[in-house]
Amino acid sequence: QVQFVESGGGLVQPGGTLRLSCTASGMSSEMFSRFEVIGWYRRLPQTQPRELVAAFLSGGATNYGDSVAGRTTISRDNSKNTLYLEMDNLNPDDTAAYFCGARLAGRAYWGQGTQVTVSS
Repeated sequence: QVQFVESGGGLVQPGGTLRLSCTASGMSSEMFSRFEVIGWYRRLPQTQPRELVAAFLSGGATNYGDSVAGRTTISRDNSKNTLYLEMDNLNPDDTAAYFCGARLAGRAYWGQGTQVTVSS
């Protein structure tokens, strides 16, 4: 069974740095490397749809959400089936549930999410 598990959320001070990890299980490293889209998304408080934070696209290109571009880095280690997110200079507007998600052959996979709260 394919599973994505996020870790690294919690309380972060304004101006601080967020580091998240997402590890996929139930798949080979070869499958992990073939996702058409794999990335981080977040659901802000009082909203329903998830918004893009950062993602890898087919061919290795990256895509960043407008509100986080320039202070966010997505990376991956295919040998460990793990996706990473680092976000600097956090502010209260970054408070959200963060999810890793991926798509392969028309099927979407999501982790359970990890809550990030930016507050002093």
